[in-house]
Amino acid sequence: MNLNKRVLFSGGLALGLTLMATMGMAQEAAPVADAAATPPPTLDKADTAWMLTSVALVLLMTIPGLALFYAGMVRKKNVLATMMQCFGITALVTVLWPVIGYSLAFTDGNAYIGDLSRLFLNGITVSKDNLFPGSTIPESVGMMFQMTFAIITPALIVGSFADRFKFSALMLFITGWSLLVYSPVCHWVWASTGFLNKAGVLDFAGGTVVHINAGVAGLVGCLVVGKRKGYGVENFSPHNVGYALIGASLLWVGWFGFNA
Repeated sequence: MNLNKRVLFSGGLALGLTLMATMGMAQEAAPVADAAATPPPTLDKADTAWMLTSVALVLLMTIPGLALFYAGMVRKKNVLATMMQCFGITALVTVLWPVIGYSLAFTDGNAYIGDLSRLFLNGITVSKDNLFPGSTIPESVGMMFQMTFAIITPALIVGSFADRFKFSALMLFITGWSLLVYSPVCHWVWASTGFLNKAGVLDFAGGTVVHINAGVAGLVGCLVVGKRKGYGVENFSPHNVGYALIGASLLWVGWFGFNA
C-alpha cells in the first residue's frame, strides 16, 4: 500500500471512529431554566485556589509523568528523544494556546470553530467580573487549566509512533494538529456554541476532547508512519520499567486535578 493510499485509508478510518464515538454519547438536551431565575455566577476564592492547584497537577501529568512513562517503555537509545518530545510539546503548546488556541476553542464563533476575539488573550483582565464561562473562577485561571489539557492531549499521541519521528517533524505536526484538530474539537464539545455541546454530548473528564481525539490521532499516525525498523527481529523490550512505574504513579496523582 503506497503512502497516498495509506493517508486516504487512515483519514477515512479516523473520521469513522470519531463519528461512531460521538454519536453514541448524544443525549436529549435538558430544558433550559429561566435565566431570570438563576443569579449570575460570582468569583469564588476556594474554587479559584483549587483550580490553580489542578493546573499544577495536570501539568505534572505531562512533565515529568508522561515523559517518564514513555521513556521507560522505549529502548535505551531513544530515552532522551522521547522525553524531549514531551518537554518540547509542553513548551510549544504553552505558547500556541494563549496566542490563538484558546480563542479558537472557547470564544463564541460558530458551531464548529471559535473566533479571534481572544487572540493573544485580548480582553482577559484581572477583574473579578471577568469569569470563565459558566464558572466561578477568573477567565485567566480557566484558560490556564484548559491549557494543561491542550498540552497533554498531543503528548499522548507520542507513544503511538515512538522511535519513528524526528523532533523537528514532530513539532511541525503538533503545531498543525493543535490548531486544526484539537481546538475545533474542543470547541465542538466544551464551548456553549459548539454543535456537539448543543446536541447534548456529555464529556466526562475529557473522554471525547482528550482521549478519543488523541486515540484516533495516534492510530492514524502509526498507520501512516508504519512499523518500526527491525520490529519482530530486534529486541524492543522496555528500557526501564521503573521509569514507567514512576510515570504511571504521577499520572495517577495528577488525575485528581484532571477530573476537577
